Amino acid sequence: MSDSGVPAAGSRQQRIALVDVNSFYVSCERAFDPRLEGIPVVVLSNNDGCVVARSDEAKTLGIKTGEPWFKLAEAAPHLGLVQRSSNYELYGDLSSRVMELLGRFALWQEVYSIDESFLGLAGTPGELDEQGTRIRAAVARHTGLPVCVGIGTTKTLAKFANRIAKQNRHLDGVCNLETMDPAAVQTIMSRVPVTGLWGVGAKLGRRLEAMGIRTVADLKAADPAVIRSRFSVTLQRTVLELNGTPCLPLEEERADRQQLIFSRSFSVPVTTAAQMRQVMSIYAQQAASRLQREHQQARVLTAYAGTSHFSHKAASFPSVTLKLQNPTSDPVVLTRAAVGALEDHIVEGIPYTKAGVMLTGLSDAGAQPVFDAFVPAQEHRHLGELLGRVADKYGSASIGLGVAGMPSARPEWTMSRKFSSPRYTTAWDELPVVKAR
Repeated sequence: MSDSGVPAAGSRQQRIALVDVNSFYVSCERAFDPRLEGIPVVVLSNNDGCVVARSDEAKTLGIKTGEPWFKLAEAAPHLGLVQRSSNYELYGDLSSRVMELLGRFALWQEVYSIDESFLGLAGTPGELDEQGTRIRAAVARHTGLPVCVGIGTTKTLAKFANRIAKQNRHLDGVCNLETMDPAAVQTIMSRVPVTGLWGVGAKLGRRLEAMGIRTVADLKAADPAVIRSRFSVTLQRTVLELNGTPCLPLEEERADRQQLIFSRSFSVPVTTAAQMRQVMSIYAQQAASRLQREHQQARVLTAYAGTSHFSHKAASFPSVTLKLQNPTSDPVVLTRAAVGALEDHIVEGIPYTKAGVMLTGLSDAGAQPVFDAFVPAQEHRHLGELLGRVADKYGSASIGLGVAGMPSARPEWTMSRKFSSPRYTTAWDELPVVKAR
C-alpha cells in the first residue's frame, strides 16, 4: 500500500472517478457566449439578489459567494464585471447532457449533483489517465463545458484528486492518485486544511483542530476507532477512505432524497387569494411533473407562504400539511390539494413574498398498490404523463391545468431575471442562429 492510500501501480483494476464541471453556472453561460471567456462573471440568485456562482476572475477580484448584487452593481462597469441571472432551464439541460455523456465511459455511474458524477472505471494506471483525458475532450467537444477528473480507489480519494486536478493546471484537468508520486500526494495532504475535505465543514473543522487535526494528512493518520468514539461513524469512514478502504457504496438514488420542494421568492409581492391560487396551481403542477420524471409518488403535501421577515406590515406565515388519500404524482390531485390547503389562510392585502409546495413521503411509482376504486379517473387516463410529454416537447408554458394552463401574460409575481441569457437549448424561439457568408 502506498502513502497515498492506493495499491501499487501495475495491473488492470477498477477505480472511482469524480468528474466535476468547472464553475458550472459560469461555464454554461460561456459555452454560448465566448465573449465571457477570460473576464469576471457572476451568476445571481433568484430575483437577482446575490452572487451564487463566480468565475475565477471574479474570485480574484475578491467577490464572495452570497454578496448582494446591489453592492456590486455600481462598481461592476469599472471592474469589467458581467452579471447573469440564473438560467435554470439552460443549466438543467446541459447537466443532463453531460451526465448522459459521462455514463458512456463508465462501468457504473452515480450522479452526485447537478455538476458532479462518480464513475466506475477499469484499466491500468496509464489507461485510466487516458480515459480521464478522453472524458474531458468528449465533454468539451459535445457540450463546450470544461471538466476536471479525479481518480482514486475510494470516493473520498477521487474527490480529493479532483481538487488537485483543479488547482494544478500542469495536470491538464486529470489527476490519478495512483500515477502521482506518493510523496507529492502526502505533501499536498499536509498543506490542505481538513475543512478542504469532502464532508468536513467549518464547525467540524474547529472540533478537529482542538484535537490537533488541522490538515487532511492529520486526519488520514488519525485512529479510526478514536474518531468514531469522539465524532461519528461518518467521519470514521472518511478516515478509512483516505487510507484506501472503500466505505461509501454506489447510490443510484441518493439516500437523503426524502422530499421534493418547489419554492420561489416573488419579484412583486402577492397580495390576493386569487394570485395565491395561481401560484399554488403552477407550483403544484411543476412539482408533479418532477415526480413523473423521477418515477416517484408522494403521500404528503405541504403548502406554505410567507411575508418578508423585514416587512413592517403584518406578518403572516401560513403552512398547511395534508396527508393524501393515496401516494400519487397526479397533477390534478396535487393541484387541488395545494390550492385548497391555503384557501382559508391567505389574508387579502398582506404582501406575501414567498410560497412553496413540499412533497414528502416519497416512494417509487407503483411500489404501493392501490385498490382500483380509489384511483382518480384522470390517473387511469395517464393525464400526468400526457401533460409531461406535451411540456417536454413544446415547453413548460405550453400546457397546464386551470390558471396554470392559460396562455396569458407572464404573471407579475414570477421570479425576476433581468440579466438572463437565452434558453439556448430548450426554447425554439431562443435557439442560437448561425449565419454563413
